[in-house]
Amino acid sequence: MELRLDPDKLDDAGIAAIKDKCEKAGIYVSSLACDGNHTDPDLTKREKQNQYTLKMIDLAGKLGVPGIGGQSGTLPGRPLQEQVDEIDRVYTERYFAACEKNKVRILWEPYQGGPNIATGPVGWEALFKKFNNSPNVGLQFDPSHLVWQMMDEVQAARDFGDKIYDVHLKDTEILWHVVKRAGIQPVNRQSWWRFRVPGYGSVNWKGFFSVLSEIGYKGAMNIENEDNFYYPAYANGDFTDQYKRGFKVAHEFLKTLVPPIVG
Repeated sequence: MELRLDPDKLDDAGIAAIKDKCEKAGIYVSSLACDGNHTDPDLTKREKQNQYTLKMIDLAGKLGVPGIGGQSGTLPGRPLQEQVDEIDRVYTERYFAACEKNKVRILWEPYQGGPNIATGPVGWEALFKKFNNSPNVGLQFDPSHLVWQMMDEVQAARDFGDKIYDVHLKDTEILWHVVKRAGIQPVNRQSWWRFRVPGYGSVNWKGFFSVLSEIGYKGAMNIENEDNFYYPAYANGDFTDQYKRGFKVAHEFLKTLVPPIVG
C-alpha cells in the first residue's frame, strides 16, 4: 500500500516502527517524495514549502533514507537564469545545512508537469553550473519523462551520469498514429502518449542500462507502475492482482538488462 508520511505526526517511536517494518520486509527506501514549489512567488506559500522540506530532510535523515525527490522549484514566466539564481539562493540559505547534517540529497525528477525547471539537460546544465557541483543536489532519473518530451534519454544519462543518485524504471509509449494525425497539441485534446511498464514503450532500455553499467551506477532502481493496462491499483485496501501483475511483467523484462553489481 502507498505510505504517506507526515513529518508533523511522526515521533521517534513511529520512526522506529517504520524502520523495523522495512527491515523485516527487506525493503530499502531510496528516497522520500517531497513535492512543491521551493521558490513560490507567493512568499507565504514559499515559507510553508520551505518549512515542510526541512522537516522532510530531517525525517529522511532519521529514517536513514539518502534522498528526497521532487521538483526544483520555479518562478513562472521569469527568465531561466533568474529562476536558477533564486533556486540556488533558497537551497543554499534554507536547505543545505540540513542536508549536510542529515546526509540527505535533494534529487530532481524530470517531471514537466509541476513547479520544475529540472525537466531535462538544459535545466540540469544551468542548475548544476550555478550550484558549482554541490554534493547536496542530484538527479532522480526517470527516462520515461524525457521520452515524451522528445529528449534523448540515453545521451542525457551519459552526459549527467555522475549526478544520478536514484532511478525510476517506467516507460512511455508514444501514440504515433495520433501524433501523425493531430500533432502534439491536438485540438480535441486527445492523448498522444501514455506511461507503460518497462518494455511496452519507447525507452531505449538496452542503451540506458549500458550507460548505467558504464558509469558504475550502484544506486537504487525502482519500478513504477503507472500503466493503466494494469489498473486499478487498489481494491479493499490492498493491491489488486492486476496491479501486481504489472510489476511482475516489468521485472521479467528488466532482469536480463540490469548491470551486474561489481565490488
